[in-house]
Amino acid sequence: MNATPRPATLITGASAGLGVEFARQCAKRGEEVILVARRGDRLDALAAEIGNAHVIVADLAKPEEATRIVAEATSRGLWVNRLINNAGFGLKGRFDELSLARQLEMVDLNIRALTNLSYVVINDMVLKGGGAILNVASTAAFQPGPGMAVYFATKAFVLSFTEALHEEWNGRGIHVSALCPGPTKTEFGAVAGFAEKGAFDRFAADSTSVVRAGLDGLDNNRAVVIPGLLNKFGAASTRFVPRSLVRKIAGAIKY
Repeated sequence: MNATPRPATLITGASAGLGVEFARQCAKRGEEVILVARRGDRLDALAAEIGNAHVIVADLAKPEEATRIVAEATSRGLWVNRLINNAGFGLKGRFDELSLARQLEMVDLNIRALTNLSYVVINDMVLKGGGAILNVASTAAFQPGPGMAVYFATKAFVLSFTEALHEEWNGRGIHVSALCPGPTKTEFGAVAGFAEKGAFDRFAADSTSVVRAGLDGLDNNRAVVIPGLLNKFGAASTRFVPRSLVRKIAGAIKY
């Protein structure tokens, strides 16, 4: 007779940045975690550090990976009762001056993979009576981003998509939340191409508090979680300022 599958928290982008902190905090909460990213050596090291962790090496930009990841988890006697869609990256630069292939990879990872994984796990959550999905968006979701046009647009999708899912499942046993951090001290800035000690670094929050806010928000089924008073103010202010001015302000920020 097959053993009952054990609930586990699946974390994408777990090899760096917020993903590492999500893994550490979830493990401390007693959750069995599934670590997903491309860099297997980093995942192995993290799994050894936190214990009670499973490693699945995957390139989430590939459409077939979501189904394979969940199938692999199932084969290990696990079911995904909590999904943390954290994988993603940004690029700084004018749209026409950046690599098109790299920008399309950003769309695939930030949007397609997140949507795909959410779809794959949610039906299983329904069958098993509940679950939770945390999608990592950004304060970038609240305005257009000249100089990071595709990245800001992907995060706007994540926020809108997550809020819609939250309403669809509110009161039906599945929590869905969007975490919208501002600049955070991770590898994100270096990958995106931000200048050292620029505005991003000056206003960056620590990853520990950002992740804690995200997990608390998911526990309480808050649709949108914005850590930090300055970030909350900035996100809210875009609703009261003309879009033309919002665009100019966003484009004037020097990262």
